[in-house]
Amino acid sequence: MLIVSLFLTLLAVCRAQYEPTWESLDSRPLPAWYDGAKVGIFIHWGVYSVPSFGSEWFWKDWQGFGIQKYVEFMEKNYRPGFTYADFAPGFTAEFFEPEEWASVFNASGARYVVLTSKHHEGFTLWPSRYSWNWNSLDVGPKRDLVGDLAKAVRSKSPHIHFGLYHSLFEWFHPLYLQDKANKYTTNDFVTRKTMPELYELVNTYQPEVIWSDGDWEAHDTYWNSTGFLAWLFNDSPVKDTVVVNDRWGSGITCHHGSFYTCSDRYNPGVLQPHKWENAMTLDKNSWGYRRNAPLGDYLSIHDLITTLAQTISCGGNLLVNVGPTHEGRLPVIMEERLRQLGSWLDVNGDAVYDSVPWKHQNDTLTPGVWYTSKDDLVYGIVLTWPKQNLLTLGAVASAKDVKLLGYHSPELPVLQVKAFLSLSGEICKGRNPGGLPAHVGSVEPVGVGAGHVGRDAGLDQIPSASRRKDLSRRHSSGLHIELRFADG
Repeated sequence: MLIVSLFLTLLAVCRAQYEPTWESLDSRPLPAWYDGAKVGIFIHWGVYSVPSFGSEWFWKDWQGFGIQKYVEFMEKNYRPGFTYADFAPGFTAEFFEPEEWASVFNASGARYVVLTSKHHEGFTLWPSRYSWNWNSLDVGPKRDLVGDLAKAVRSKSPHIHFGLYHSLFEWFHPLYLQDKANKYTTNDFVTRKTMPELYELVNTYQPEVIWSDGDWEAHDTYWNSTGFLAWLFNDSPVKDTVVVNDRWGSGITCHHGSFYTCSDRYNPGVLQPHKWENAMTLDKNSWGYRRNAPLGDYLSIHDLITTLAQTISCGGNLLVNVGPTHEGRLPVIMEERLRQLGSWLDVNGDAVYDSVPWKHQNDTLTPGVWYTSKDDLVYGIVLTWPKQNLLTLGAVASAKDVKLLGYHSPELPVLQVKAFLSLSGEICKGRNPGGLPAHVGSVEPVGVGAGHVGRDAGLDQIPSASRRKDLSRRHSSGLHIELRFADG
C-alpha cells in the first residue's frame, strides 16, 4: 500500500495543475502546434448572414443604436413589425457542404480553423441545451453546423486544428441585461447561460482553439474566466493542446491568454514579446457577409500576402476571416483569395510554417522586405520584383548562398549575389507567384532599427524576356542581389 500511495503521489506531482489565477494560468506553455501553424481561417456565420447588410452587428446597429441607414433598410425592404428573430428561418444553409469547405481550407494552406459557434446575437450553430429555439437545429438550417464542420475538417484534413469562437455576452438577452442593470453584482447570465455553453462546447466538440469575445463590458471575475480556464487546462478533453485568446474580461485583453489579439486586425509591425494573432478580414469593412460589398472593399492577394509577411515576421499568426452566405456558400471572391494564398504557400511555405522571427523583422534599407528564420536559414519575403532586377538588403551584410524558393534544377537561370564578392544561387523566370521568399544561409546582420513598409506595385512584375539583361553596378553597403537571366 505504501508503494502504491507513493506512486500516485508522484503522478500528481509530475502533472502541472493550474490555479484559477492569471499568474498560474499564464505559466502554462504555449502548445507548439499553434506557433508553428502561422495561418488560420476565421468563419463568421449566423443569422446576420441573412440580411447581410452593414456587418455582423446588424441587429445592434438597427435596434440597439438605431443607426439611420439600418432603420431605412428595414423600412424599405421588410414589412412593419418584422423582428430580428424573423430572419432566422431564412438562415437555411441549403448549399452548405462541410467537406467542400474543408477542401477549400486545406487548399488555402491554413493549419487551423475557427468557426463562430455563437456571436453577440446569441444564436448558436449547435443544438445547445441553453439556447432553446434560438439554435441551428431548432430553426433555420435544422442541423448541427458546428458538428458537421468539425467532422469534415477532422476527417478530410486531419492536419488542420478545429477551433471555435464564442461570445461571452449577448446584446439583448434578458438575464444579461438584468446583470448589467445590477452593475454586475449578480451573474445569473454567466451561471445559467455563458459557462454552461462553454463546457458544453468543449465536452461535445473538443475544440483546440477557444476564441472568446464579447467580454469588454464586465470584469473577468463576473465571467468566472479564470475558473473556466483552470478547468480547461487541467481537466478538459483538450487540456494538452488547446489554446485561448485574451478576451476574458475588461482589462484582460493584451495581458493574459495563450496568445494576444489586442484589437481587431491587430498588426503592430514590430516584434512582440508574447505570442499574438492578427485576426483580419478579406472584406475590409465586415466580418460577416455583405451582399452590397463592392470589389474595392476586398483585399487583393497582394494585400493578403503583405499582411501575412508583416505578421509572421513579428511573431504573430494570421487568422483570415471569411463570411459565408446564408445558403452556406463561401463567396467566390473569398474562395479565390484563399486558393491564391494556398498556391503561394505551396511554393513559399518554408518561409512561413514553423518559422521564427529573425534579428530584423523588415529590411533596414529596402521597403517591402520581411524576414523570418528557421534553424541556420534566414528567409527574406520580397513583396515586389526589384527594380532593374537588383535587390539591395541593408539588414544582410553577406551570405554563403542565396536561393529563390521553389527552384532547384541546375538547368534554371542563375541568380548572382554581390556583397564584396559574387555568389551563385538559383532563380526561375516568371513562375513564382507573388512575394518572392528566398532563403539566405549563414548570414551576418548589419544595421539597426526597422525600415518602413512601402506601398508595393504588384505581384506579377517579373521581367519579360525582352527586359532580361546583365546588370553591373557599384553600391556602398548591404547585400546586393543581382539577377542575371539566361535567354529563352
